[in-house]
Amino acid sequence: MKNKLILATIVLSQFACGSLWFASNGVMHNLQTDFHLHADAMGHLTSFVQFGFIIGTLIFAFLTISDRFSPSRIFFICAVAGAIFNGAIIIGDHFLLSLLILRFFTGFCLAGIYPVGMKIAADYHEAGLGKALGFLVGALVLGTALPHLLKDLTTNIAWRYVILFTSLFSLAGGLAILILVPDGPYRKPSPHIDLKAFFKIFSEKKLRAAAFGYFGHMWELYTFWAFIPFIFIQYNKLNDINLNVPLLSFLTIGVGSLACAIGGIISQRSGSRNVAIYSLIISGFCCLFSPLLFSLNPIVLIAFMLIWGMFVVADSPQFSTLVARYAASTTRGTALTIVNSIGFALTIFSIQLFTQMKNVLPIKYGFLLLTIGPIFGIINMNKLEP
Repeated sequence: MKNKLILATIVLSQFACGSLWFASNGVMHNLQTDFHLHADAMGHLTSFVQFGFIIGTLIFAFLTISDRFSPSRIFFICAVAGAIFNGAIIIGDHFLLSLLILRFFTGFCLAGIYPVGMKIAADYHEAGLGKALGFLVGALVLGTALPHLLKDLTTNIAWRYVILFTSLFSLAGGLAILILVPDGPYRKPSPHIDLKAFFKIFSEKKLRAAAFGYFGHMWELYTFWAFIPFIFIQYNKLNDINLNVPLLSFLTIGVGSLACAIGGIISQRSGSRNVAIYSLIISGFCCLFSPLLFSLNPIVLIAFMLIWGMFVVADSPQFSTLVARYAASTTRGTALTIVNSIGFALTIFSIQLFTQMKNVLPIKYGFLLLTIGPIFGIINMNKLEP
């Protein structure tokens, strides 16, 4: 019972703090209007969150921070700092550079939230980790989608309240972890900085295969998420229709939280590897059929996007489960952090490449670029035994 309450607290805190990730995306139109930003600002701001997360995870991994210090305290400190950098968007006037800096440091703080949250969960679950991380990553997904819902619910309210709410929500999540979640019973702290741990991570073949599968998954995930509003906006323009962009964006991302939880439950019977492979296959087919998006009936489009939203992320917690399983217990936090770091580095290339391609190619062909990720992921996951 105690572990269930602990997991529930971690899940809710991850949900709260995860709202920082796409906070600017949820109000992007307002930012572009109020601060006179170029249309490509969405891709750049999203990339800088990823860039900050990458730098943060590299530092955390290189210094083995989450394996040497209390993960709960790290989570709390980063939740508070992330809330401050996120909330600073509503103070005064901004231009692109100042927004990029704030989003960079918000991403940096998320490095002490997302992988550290998984580390905390792993320290409480020697068995059933796939299920636990399914709920945990599902919470992060729902938190990522939250700003889009807030934007839809606050149509007649200043966009700054969306940013303010996500910052306060993050503060609450950090406090919950600090007060209610002590260090787990399976935590084995590393007594000192192990600079070699950073380079030892990929020496284990199974861990390497799981990590490479995750990298393929990440190539697709955040580019798809970042441009979901763009898909619906373009569909409205091309078909002279008025679909609710914020609400549909929330649903498309948010449905992934349900998929993560269901995938976690299924993994207990079918195994994390199989859940990951089938998710990659289905999301890969969605990439292949993406040129049809803008000519679909609205109902069919929404159904297609919801399916894609489910399977693009259902495999994410299972990759983390496999990485945690194959990593040494004393470097588990470092392994999760460095694998996350490299995965998110790939998202910058994917987002920026897509941003450039959509300016030179017909938009309907742009998402074919994402097919590379699922193919690469499937090839590597097949190296693991069923």
